[in-house]
Amino acid sequence: MAEYQQFIAEREKIDFLLEQGYAIKGVTENLSGAFVEFELKRPDPSGHKSPIERLHILTADARKYFSSIIIQQNQTT
Repeated sequence: MAEYQQFIAEREKIDFLLEQGYAIKGVTENLSGAFVEFELKRPDPSGHKSPIERLHILTADARKYFSSIIIQQNQTT
């Protein structure tokens, strides 16, 4: 049950960033999970680089979840 709770927490973090207007920019996987980089979709009016957020995803279910989001993003662009 603890792994399920961890998945829910990771999914909520991913959903929060997506709701804030971020999109997945890149993924780096290694033996300790996956590092997912999110970039703000809308351009910064001041001309600065868009802010980047990074999440460390540990559960397999959360990796499947963000993989499906990447597929959706690629289909809409």
